[in-house]
Amino acid sequence: MYLRDVELGDVDAYVGMRCDPVMMAELGGPQPREGIEEKVRGDVRDAASGAAWIKMIVPGEDMPGEVAGTVSLWRHEVDGEQLSEIGWMVLTGFQGRGLGRRAVGTLLDMAREDGRWGLVHAFPGVTNAPSNGICRSLGFRFAEEREIVFAGRALRTNHWVIDTLAT
Repeated sequence: MYLRDVELGDVDAYVGMRCDPVMMAELGGPQPREGIEEKVRGDVRDAASGAAWIKMIVPGEDMPGEVAGTVSLWRHEVDGEQLSEIGWMVLTGFQGRGLGRRAVGTLLDMAREDGRWGLVHAFPGVTNAPSNGICRSLGFRFAEEREIVFAGRALRTNHWVIDTLAT
């Protein structure tokens, strides 16, 4: 498994993640197909500028054209506070192989080396056992149950935090 920056050609992977009812079950349901190209273009711009790390999960060196999902780290404002957030999605056909855990762990290692992200927050749905398990296994600390808004939808989540500056 390795990570690479998002590219303009990743539209199909985004459609597979964001427009699929199974993939989006924990995130309030599928998003409309319209606008996915613009979302990819914006993510490519953010990744190229360094404002966010938006990485595609490639399952192996022998499969460079294959994408298993995405893992991203970005800064934004929540309740008047700037915070760093990590999020990930693994396509259904690649789930259960440990790719999500390895991808999140790899991006957190990169954040530790980089030194600019500080406390990193994750907000998996309260019923999303695999993503909550990733947080638990990688050393995140459970902070609270919290409602957040994702794509205009209110979601009940678990709020996890990890300090990438701690030694």
